[in-house]
Amino acid sequence: MKDSAIVICRCEEVTLEELTNTAKEYKCSARELKLRTRAGMGYCGGRTCRFAIDAILMEATGNQTPDQIPLKYQPPVRPVSFQTLGGGCHE
Repeated sequence: MKDSAIVICRCEEVTLEELTNTAKEYKCSARELKLRTRAGMGYCGGRTCRFAIDAILMEATGNQTPDQIPLKYQPPVRPVSFQTLGGGCHE
C-alpha cells in the first residue's frame, strides 16, 4: 500500500492523497478542507481524525500555525433532559 492510499478519515473513507491534493489545490482552511472532502464529518464527528487533518493541512500549505478557525469535533449525541426521556413524572 502506498502512503497516499492511507485512509485518514475512516468514517468517510478520505485518503491522505485526497486531503493533500485538496489542501494544495485550494490553499484551504481546515473548515474548507472538511467541507470539500467530508473528512471529519462522519459518525465520530472528527474525534478520530481531527488532529491528523490539521497536521496534513499545515504540511501541505506550509503554514506552521493552526488555522484561525480550527477543525472542531462534535459529539454524535445531543444532551436530553430526564423529563424528555421519561415523559415527566406526574403524581
